[in-house]
Amino acid sequence: MVIRSFLALLTLVVLISVVLASESAWNGHTTPGSTKPARFAPYYVAPGTRSYDSNSPLVHYSSHWKEIFSSAYIHKSVRSTSHKGAYVTFRFTGTGVEWFGNTGNRYGVAKVYLDGKLVDRVDAWSSTTRQQQRLYWNFGLPYGKHTLKIVNTGEKEDSSRGTKIDMDAIVVTPGSKDISQAAIQTDYATSADFSAVSSSSSPKDGFASSDLAAFNPSETWTLTQKGNTGVHAMQLAVISESHAIIVDKVEHNPLTVDGHPAWAALYNLDTHAVKPLRMQSNSFCAGGTFLSNGTLINVGGNPVVEDHTAAADFGDMDGLQAVRIFEPCDSENVDDCEMFEDHNRVRMASPRWYNTVLRISDGSAMIIGGSLKGGWINNATTNNPTVEYYPPKDINGSNGMPVKLQFLVDTLNSNLFPIAFSLPDGKVFIAANRDAMIYDWQTNTERRLPQIPNGVRVTYPMTGTGLLLPLTPENNYTPEVLLCGGSTVDDTKPGYEISSQDPASAQCSRMVLTDDGIAAGWQVEQMPQARTMPDAVILPTGKILIVNGAGTGISGYGNVVNQVGASNADNPVFTPVLYDPTASAGSRFSSAGLPTSNIPRLYHSIATVVPSGSVMIAGSNPNLDRSEVKYGTEYRVEWLDPPYMTVDRPTLSDVPKKIDFKQTVQFNAKVPSGTAGDVKVVLMDFGYVTHAVHANSRYVELVSSVDGDVVMCNGPPDGKIYPPGPGWLFVVANGIPSKGVKIMVGDGRSPEVNEAAIANVLANTSADQYDEDKKEKKFEDDSE
Repeated sequence: MVIRSFLALLTLVVLISVVLASESAWNGHTTPGSTKPARFAPYYVAPGTRSYDSNSPLVHYSSHWKEIFSSAYIHKSVRSTSHKGAYVTFRFTGTGVEWFGNTGNRYGVAKVYLDGKLVDRVDAWSSTTRQQQRLYWNFGLPYGKHTLKIVNTGEKEDSSRGTKIDMDAIVVTPGSKDISQAAIQTDYATSADFSAVSSSSSPKDGFASSDLAAFNPSETWTLTQKGNTGVHAMQLAVISESHAIIVDKVEHNPLTVDGHPAWAALYNLDTHAVKPLRMQSNSFCAGGTFLSNGTLINVGGNPVVEDHTAAADFGDMDGLQAVRIFEPCDSENVDDCEMFEDHNRVRMASPRWYNTVLRISDGSAMIIGGSLKGGWINNATTNNPTVEYYPPKDINGSNGMPVKLQFLVDTLNSNLFPIAFSLPDGKVFIAANRDAMIYDWQTNTERRLPQIPNGVRVTYPMTGTGLLLPLTPENNYTPEVLLCGGSTVDDTKPGYEISSQDPASAQCSRMVLTDDGIAAGWQVEQMPQARTMPDAVILPTGKILIVNGAGTGISGYGNVVNQVGASNADNPVFTPVLYDPTASAGSRFSSAGLPTSNIPRLYHSIATVVPSGSVMIAGSNPNLDRSEVKYGTEYRVEWLDPPYMTVDRPTLSDVPKKIDFKQTVQFNAKVPSGTAGDVKVVLMDFGYVTHAVHANSRYVELVSSVDGDVVMCNGPPDGKIYPPGPGWLFVVANGIPSKGVKIMVGDGRSPEVNEAAIANVLANTSADQYDEDKKEKKFEDDSE
């Protein structure tokens, strides 16, 4: 394919001559002795869980089991049977259970029963012998007493040489009644359940009683919990009508690949099935974007922390310079969809952790800021105050290398994961800390904007969220930005002077990015509840859903006083709020009909609209590794359905696969009776979502006309209004949207490749320099 040959050329390398200090863990914690290499095996006893060895008296075996001893097994022993009908039972109290055993070419099939019901059929055959494998897991049980039973069926794959089944250990998540209610409740509010909505919108959640008085049963939202991500959902992007890609950091997720825990997966939006993806480097706090040809890149990360995840034996690489490539995968069958990574040929020119990645008007990626290594809050030593591009550009004298931004020097310390949008004139809006600017990347000039009011900081770790408000022909595609939430905590304070109980900000600030709008400054309004780490999701209707986050504290874990578990934040905000940007000031927020969850969504949570029009909510993991203590690692998925999901909606057919700029296209739309008076065509980018940053999120109304069931619409005027690349086409009739159809905007070609700039990068830098610096430093320390 053209894309493969093009990507093979894009080798990016490091040129930052910094002597880096010895490595700490992700947030300043290093376990004594953690530098000793160890296998990254699925077996892991997360904080808050309890392990029962195979020889525990609570594990009961039928006849025909034998005990085998080896240092490769958990606690150096395992129970094994090849006898058909042999079984093992285990009674426990909790909300989750995991079975660990071995796999290999002599293993067969077992049936797994929970509380007398068959729940899974586990085939333990593998071509490679592997120990301490997670063979079955279930974290969605109602709190209470349960019985696990595993039965050897005597069946096997044709290629298997035996029917062996092992029991090495069982790990139980004790959980609590409160957690289990969230696990099993599948419908928090329906159009027929006013009491559920009423209780969820009680004054204790900060909503005015007038919201309840305005409640209309026909406007009820529903919240359901269905699905499990398998890997923690730190990062997410919708890649097709059927799938989303989920990316995490290296940790002990329950989903496995190649015998070790996975940290990326493809999630089926329809069936909720999950397929693990192979990753080579640690994608902890990476960013991402689609390019103009539809390829998704995942950029940056961290070295693997030498803690419980000691990764020396499973071959990961330092992720700080990584550019991971996921080529378009639009089929419902994703068996052949994989992530590509080769640091010798494809990499960034500088290490970046917590960088924002933005698709700009020429369809390439702008990679903004970040830190030279993992840590907590940014500082002058670790700051990477530059932008670079993928593919690399010869621009502003850089010849492929990073370009300095003074703005990212001036906005220390709280300036990681800057909020950025490509504007309709091709320039880029960037907000970091308490400041904002418009950046002309073609001339490398900055236009500073008025400071965000009232001392509110909006980027990590004082995390707020931001959106570019809908662009329409009626407003001549005039850009206006919205920033919500964050914190006024002083970013020069050390962690021991910051508390998880420090209040978050309820402030939302809007600015029209014209000369007159900038002169008028920020227009301030208040959300019903303060939030740090909120997610703001544009719906196909043009309204904005604000969800997730905490009422107090800041982002991260393990840094402040009064930590809850390891979380730097507390007081989760469970009730979403709807924001109407077209309403008059003072009446834009509404909670009417919105249900309340009981799953905390704090640090490392996500939310996104999906093609059906529903909102997917997942994640939360303010922990170094998987944890089951308070505010532990969350794998459950919630679906928040707006009222339009339950009514007759427009249906589309014959939608073209591609629409070029200014091109007129035609397709069919069957609009429900009574809604034909106000029909518009909307083009959306759902964005790449992580850390409350919805990079590339975009809503553009197209010029259109309707004649019966035939819709005519024009492509966006140019790549400044909608940067070339994939998008989602909706028809909205009287506020009721169709399902979204994926469409390529522009000519679908790859971004321009500058071979001279690539050659310059290759000639002057080396791959994974940060990792090499660590090795050299360790060698020097060992030789002293």
